[in-house]
Amino acid sequence: MRLTTKGRYAVTAMLDLALHSDQKPVTLLDISNRQGISLSYLEQLFSRLRRNDLVSSVRGPGGGYMLSRGSADICVAEVIDAVNESVDATRCQGNGGCQQGATCLTHHLWHDLSRQIHTFLGGISLSDLMARSDIRGVACRQDQQSLAEGLIGTSTAANIRL
Repeated sequence: MRLTTKGRYAVTAMLDLALHSDQKPVTLLDISNRQGISLSYLEQLFSRLRRNDLVSSVRGPGGGYMLSRGSADICVAEVIDAVNESVDATRCQGNGGCQQGATCLTHHLWHDLSRQIHTFLGGISLSDLMARSDIRGVACRQDQQSLAEGLIGTSTAANIRL
């Protein structure tokens, strides 16, 4: 399965944003500190997410990023698509040139699997993920760790919706 770091990090960052936004912008620095994703990488990802209308930016003091619509209206597949990732199980990146430029015997099977995975991820919203107790538990641990290390302010950590 080809889901690269870019897609995984984009989903992780968007979930972090959804968990912490609560009507206030979240800084990329806070996401970086909680998730261990470099700030420069997050800037690249959020540029693409903004262009695809998944997030909006707020400038100035107290600025950061917010979801452009409700977490129930943003699915995981949209996030992956926004950062130009594909969920592709074929060896040929879906173009059919698997076997010396020709379609291999199992190309259509793996292509169908890729579509099924995309459909599956299209049925999972950020809100669905936020409702999971295991994800909320990890988010609480990350917030507590960041607070203990002095990486984020108490008001940011208090915004997590449990």
